[in-house]
Amino acid sequence: MALRLSPSKLPDVKTTIFTEMSLLAQQENAVNLSQGFPDYQADENLLKYLGDFAKEGYNQYAPLFGIKELREEISRKFSSQYQVDYHPDSEINITAGATQGIFTVISAFVEKDDEIIIFEPAYDCYEPAIILNGGIVKNVKMLYPDYKINWNEVKNLVSEKTKMIVINNPNNPSGKILKQNDIDELIKIVKDTNIIILSDEVYENITFDSKSHLTLAKYSELKERTFVVGSFGKLLHITGWKIGYILAPSELMNEFRKVHQYNVFCVNTPAQYSIAKYLQNIQNFSEISTFFEEKRNYLRSALSETPFELLDCEGTYFLSANFGSISDMQDKDFCYWLTKEYKVATIPFSAFYKDKTDEKVIRFCFAKKQETLDKAIEQLIKLK
Repeated sequence: MALRLSPSKLPDVKTTIFTEMSLLAQQENAVNLSQGFPDYQADENLLKYLGDFAKEGYNQYAPLFGIKELREEISRKFSSQYQVDYHPDSEINITAGATQGIFTVISAFVEKDDEIIIFEPAYDCYEPAIILNGGIVKNVKMLYPDYKINWNEVKNLVSEKTKMIVINNPNNPSGKILKQNDIDELIKIVKDTNIIILSDEVYENITFDSKSHLTLAKYSELKERTFVVGSFGKLLHITGWKIGYILAPSELMNEFRKVHQYNVFCVNTPAQYSIAKYLQNIQNFSEISTFFEEKRNYLRSALSETPFELLDCEGTYFLSANFGSISDMQDKDFCYWLTKEYKVATIPFSAFYKDKTDEKVIRFCFAKKQETLDKAIEQLIKLK
């Protein structure tokens, strides 16, 4: 008798657009500005530390919470950068990348028929995690072209069933950052509720034009109910290491750890030690923003000579553009056409919307070597 599978728990989920476009880029020998990862090496010192710790025998299970040295460095970072205190033992946990941290937070708290508010365009890992845990996604569309949040709409969505609000700041894919008025509105909405906030802040150190990242941890009214998610992959150009971290008050962290221990339990040991040692030598993280701002400016200047209408980029390492003056194609079709005809792969914004909203906007990743950007620019300036 043939095996009969029960209905899929994620019937609408297919291969991610990132995998799809990277595969197409490979097939077409195109420049890959689609998937968000650097194509250059991390600091040689960091790479050396990884080999050193592996050779020295740091190859067995790490503690559930993560190694103490790394948790202490994260605590120091938040204290010096944001003047916010998190106890390294009870309020910080190392994760196998930010995505695992996000999935674990959702799994620890979301139950059947709980409602979770997310903002679109939204990174693609939030909704599947919510659905797998029986939750109901409530989507709020940020307003094109500035991608501002209509907080009245958020307020109207909040009910007794609202368990969680997911924030992504700086936002992938739009590159927008929250302003003080956004924080003020969020504080008003969650006041006197039991709503938990999941704040995905993996691009916290990549903001531009002297604009500051406003971590939710800075606000006492929010900190008490917030999980802050961070990523060393984004911070140190090591996305393949899959090392992230979670910060939260101890009461919330206790529940997170109950799930974390049966999810991955612990995280790559020599990588944790090497990052901890590397962070000891970083006192100022502003160089990271400067590094990426120069790349953003370079790509933006070049694309300004094309028919693309460039959108504002306040953070992350993604620059977005409207292609409406070039083509009336659907955005995904345009990305395929651009990859095949001009040999540059990008990501369509419709992939970040549940209903596939098409604003004729695509996303370029500029976390690339100079020669990679130059090769892409050489092709894109041919557009008429």
